[in-house]
Amino acid sequence: MATLHLIRHGQASFGASDYDRLSERGWEQGRVLGRWVGRHTHPERIFGGELRRHRETIDAMAEGFGDGLPEAAVHPGLNEFDHRAVLEAYRPGCGDPETMARELAKESDPRKAFQHAFSEAIRRWIGGEHEGDYSESWRSFKGRVLAGVEEVIREAGDAKHVFLVTSGGPISVVAQSLLDLDDMRAFQLNEVLANASVSRVLFSGARRSLAVFNSFGHLEGEDPRLVTYR
Repeated sequence: MATLHLIRHGQASFGASDYDRLSERGWEQGRVLGRWVGRHTHPERIFGGELRRHRETIDAMAEGFGDGLPEAAVHPGLNEFDHRAVLEAYRPGCGDPETMARELAKESDPRKAFQHAFSEAIRRWIGGEHEGDYSESWRSFKGRVLAGVEEVIREAGDAKHVFLVTSGGPISVVAQSLLDLDDMRAFQLNEVLANASVSRVLFSGARRSLAVFNSFGHLEGEDPRLVTYR
């Protein structure tokens, strides 16, 4: 059987005007992951989403891996959902980073306040009662991700180790499809996915099996402070 290695991107820049880039810690997470990958396996194909944090995670991995890491192919099916659009539909104005930053600044714990608002926005999106409010519904997102993963597997051909660098949402959708979870339980997986973590799906023909979920021992072994979730 071949292995699809699902990599969540390194820590992005929470609270910055441009969230979609790695923090300094995110870059180090990617380098640590690259060194670990170099010691334990040999990537034959690498795919990533179109987002900057996906590309930068691959670049950081390449720095840690050294020579020999294959050039990554870009696949839009691996993109994360638009969290700003989901927030905007839940509370008009909050999809704008500057507006959200002003609102959060009023809170004693901005991260906790953001997490509460984000969780409620996700519940509304997943609930399916307001699909017309979104450019991409939850159902459409799931379909797009699963179709993208199957395309990646087909494009990988005979490769035995395929790496896919994406975000927490797509990884949760893949886990849901393989574990037969309901929608809310599936999305709760997203809350525990560590940055630069590794999940593995074994595949052969039409067979798909989740073998590992959210492994981040490579980060803990280097420096426990590298384990982050946002």
